[in-house]
Amino acid sequence: MCRFLVYKGKDEILLSKLILEPQHSILTQSYDSRLRLDSCRPHNGDGFGLGYYTPPALGPAPCLFTSTIPAWNCVNLLRLSSKTTSQLIFAHVRATTEGSLSDSNCHPFHRNSLMWMHNGNIGAWKHVKRTLCIGLHERWFSCVGGNTDSEWAFAVFLDVLDRMGYDPDSAALNETGFGHAVLRKAMLATIKRINALIADIPDKGRKEKEEALDCRSLLNFAVTDGHSVVCTRYVSSMTDEAASLYWSSGTSWQEDKSMKGRFRMERRDKGADIVLVASEPLTFERGDWVIVPTNSTLTIHKQAVMIHPIMDEYYNPNPSYTRSSGFAVSKGLDTTEEGKEERGVP
Repeated sequence: MCRFLVYKGKDEILLSKLILEPQHSILTQSYDSRLRLDSCRPHNGDGFGLGYYTPPALGPAPCLFTSTIPAWNCVNLLRLSSKTTSQLIFAHVRATTEGSLSDSNCHPFHRNSLMWMHNGNIGAWKHVKRTLCIGLHERWFSCVGGNTDSEWAFAVFLDVLDRMGYDPDSAALNETGFGHAVLRKAMLATIKRINALIADIPDKGRKEKEEALDCRSLLNFAVTDGHSVVCTRYVSSMTDEAASLYWSSGTSWQEDKSMKGRFRMERRDKGADIVLVASEPLTFERGDWVIVPTNSTLTIHKQAVMIHPIMDEYYNPNPSYTRSSGFAVSKGLDTTEEGKEERGVP
């Protein structure tokens, strides 16, 4: 599985303050991911990507930089990060589950002002891919450049947005933004559509090599239009836990001068000038990070953070209900607080 990071700030930040310098930066997570438990593939070294928004005079589309070189071994990432600032940043390090090792498969993906990342997998992907593709409008089918389930999920999102009456190619909408409510509604419809495709797999197709086909999906998505951000922490199961996702907010992101790489989220008042969302916390300060509840959306709009439950067939209203971490762990991901201290997890 992968790791991703979202930054949305009132002011621009130097990319290196997120990508390179923190103790547990996303660069560090590419070779030392504390919440990945698989011993055979503990690294996120199948490429990486950055997406960030530039001044409006340069247009609404983000600037993307992707590479199949492992993030820890890319000198251009160091050069770029130390000289680039932005108010809205997506970063992603990849451990491939579907798709080959190529630039076209590195996240984030984008269409005009819209940018997309994914950590997880679509369940029974080989059994639903054809049906998913057939259901797309020609425009969104043709825009897929790689062969990952993540980019096809983005194509579904674009198709859903278009069917809702919000053309992703509209110049006006790309300038002003689609609105956080529209993005969230389209995200929920995308998840619903993926679940429906899996549910429609014929009974005879639900066995693979005489074993029951695993139809569970891990759908930690992130999407932005350059104005608002919507993230999900989701698993298509009533009993399993989703892959980890955390958020933090405050008034400033500062390095402790007494210890190199030790950053803290400072809070001078009740407002939030900075919001971070990450698969793994960037620091070892537990009080700075809050875990996103399983099967929830996290929306960032004007620095305000809103969390809503995803109330579908996998929703459980009981707040004390305990889910199993076994499925996510089998995919190389951790989900719970239990046992992290022993492994040195932030």
